[in-house]
Amino acid sequence: MACLGVFVAYLPITTVAVSLPAIQRALHTSTAQLSWVQDAFVLPMAAFIMTAGVFGDVHGRKKVFQAGLFCCAAGAAVALCAQNIQMLWAGQALAGLGSAALLPTTLALISHAVPDFRERGKFIGMWAMAMLAALAVGPVIAGVILDRFSWRWIYLLSIPLALVAMAVAAPLLTDSRAPHGRKLDWPGQITAAVAVTALVYGVIEGGADSFTASKVIAALALGIVALIAFVVAEKRSDSPMLDLAVFRSAAFTATALVALITFLGLIGFFFVLSLYFGMVQQLGTLEAGARLLLVPVAAIVAGAPAGRLMHRVPTRWMISVGLLLIAGSLLAMTNLDTDTSYGSIAWRLIVLGVGLGLVTTPMTATAVAAVPHHLAGMASAANNAFRQVGGALGPAVLGALLSTRAVDSLPGHLSDAGVTGTQAHTIVATAKEGGLGAVAGMNLGSTANQVYGALGDSLLDGMRLCLIVAAILALIAAVCAVVLLRRPKQQTSTGAARTADATQHGDPDASAENAQAAGTAQPLGPRRS
Repeated sequence: MACLGVFVAYLPITTVAVSLPAIQRALHTSTAQLSWVQDAFVLPMAAFIMTAGVFGDVHGRKKVFQAGLFCCAAGAAVALCAQNIQMLWAGQALAGLGSAALLPTTLALISHAVPDFRERGKFIGMWAMAMLAALAVGPVIAGVILDRFSWRWIYLLSIPLALVAMAVAAPLLTDSRAPHGRKLDWPGQITAAVAVTALVYGVIEGGADSFTASKVIAALALGIVALIAFVVAEKRSDSPMLDLAVFRSAAFTATALVALITFLGLIGFFFVLSLYFGMVQQLGTLEAGARLLLVPVAAIVAGAPAGRLMHRVPTRWMISVGLLLIAGSLLAMTNLDTDTSYGSIAWRLIVLGVGLGLVTTPMTATAVAAVPHHLAGMASAANNAFRQVGGALGPAVLGALLSTRAVDSLPGHLSDAGVTGTQAHTIVATAKEGGLGAVAGMNLGSTANQVYGALGDSLLDGMRLCLIVAAILALIAAVCAVVLLRRPKQQTSTGAARTADATQHGDPDASAENAQAAGTAQPLGPRRS
């Protein structure tokens, strides 16, 4: 059930990503509005994922799991019926809220059902493979649908999947709660949601407009103030939503940073590459989806043995090698051109997928294993929250870079194509106002082919900048993994500290588990009772 839940949670990400050109044409959106289609889904995931984890700990993970499935189905239904971009945003946001409920509860359910550390790693590997499988089939589903029907039907599959999962989970799934008297942390939940929402909104609007705009400055300032308030609230809380002591574990801190940085580059990459296939290579959605499919399929193939090897190969080297492969493949894609062949693109995407597969399973398992057993739900929720914050920032940051670089280079490419004078001025002004997609809707007359060629070259300039930035982010994440995921020197004392901490809080399963897993994470130190 946990695998089915995470599949439902992640299915809309790539399904929508490859459908963005079709959505832009149908709803006549700007690039900024288009980036909000994905961000409207990812932002609630990031803002409420830790809150959902606490609700599961307090009220029962099965209930939150069921509620998440219902919200996913309801959000997909709203998006299916959307008649404008605002309604589509609303549907995406509701589905994102449901996904926020699913991600921490699915991992917490696994942790509860499989207390043995090494055995649990196999199931977390299966969980990660289900996530990658959702990313894999999304482009194919979208391609098949968009070849024959309207873009809105990409949301249809999520509805029966979520409802069937609800029906099956009702009699089969065993409920569980946190065993240490956790309670709702309203100051922490509110300030965390405000901080994430304000910061991501500020980045998105700053990239689309200007970082000196009053609304952007106000949003970023609010986000910083809310973040400080969150830290203060968590330090004073008797039952914090995110116990800041988890960051004393270098392993947990490393996985949080790697999750944020990796998904910022990865989800942003999917956003940028879908525009490349649609607007530069003029491919249909099915053809574009078949190309993007290579990434998650390669990740699944590489991730399966990664789950079995992570107890034999040092985690930091597995994650670091994966991140280096990701960075290398992104840099290799900077020489893509309008007529680059499928085969030439394919090997780069496969290498990217292999790198992703080597990162995903060890990263998730390490985050959960890096803290005492009774904090597993909190750790999984926090790790997923960092992942989704990165996922929300990805289209915003890279989309802003893409638009800015493409529009800046457009006048030169128009001049090279022989489009000058008033028409060139009008085209550039339209691109600055509504993005490159708005130019495609203009009456271009006999110069249409030249203008489309210039648009493609401009988009390539923007895409290359985004790929370089994403590669640098992957290299930074690799450094974080190498430096912070070092095995502690005194392994025995580490395991004893974790076992004593678990015993202090009345968790005999954790005591046995941590005795077995001694030396896999830094000790967290004493906690308040």
